[in-house]
Amino acid sequence: MKCGWARKKDSEFKLSKDKCYDLLKKAIITEKATGLSEFNKVVFEVSLTATKFEIKKAIEEVFGVKVVGVNTIRQLGKVKRFKGQLGKRIDRKKAVITLAEGHAIDATVGV
Repeated sequence: MKCGWARKKDSEFKLSKDKCYDLLKKAIITEKATGLSEFNKVVFEVSLTATKFEIKKAIEEVFGVKVVGVNTIRQLGKVKRFKGQLGKRIDRKKAVITLAEGHAIDATVGV
C-alpha cells in the first residue's frame, strides 16, 4: 500500500521557469561565500518556503548544472531600534549548493 504523500521520482518532478525564479532570490557574494567556491559550492538567498528538493531542481533547471547537495540556513531577523522605534529585520533563508565535479555557476551574473 502506497502512502498518499509520497513524492514523485526525481525524473518526474518538474518546476516551471517562473517557479524556479521565484524560489531563487539572489546569489550571495561575500568573502565567506567566495571562499566556498574553492570547494565547488555556491550560496543563494532563497524563498522562506522553499524545500531542499525544490532548490535543487530550480538550480539544475536555471543553470543547467548537476547538484550533489543542498544545505539550508534559516536566519531569523533581529529586533532592533530605528530612531527610537522598535523594528525587525527581515527573515532570510540561505542555501549552500554543492555542485558536481566539473560543473560551475558564475554567481556574479545573477539569477
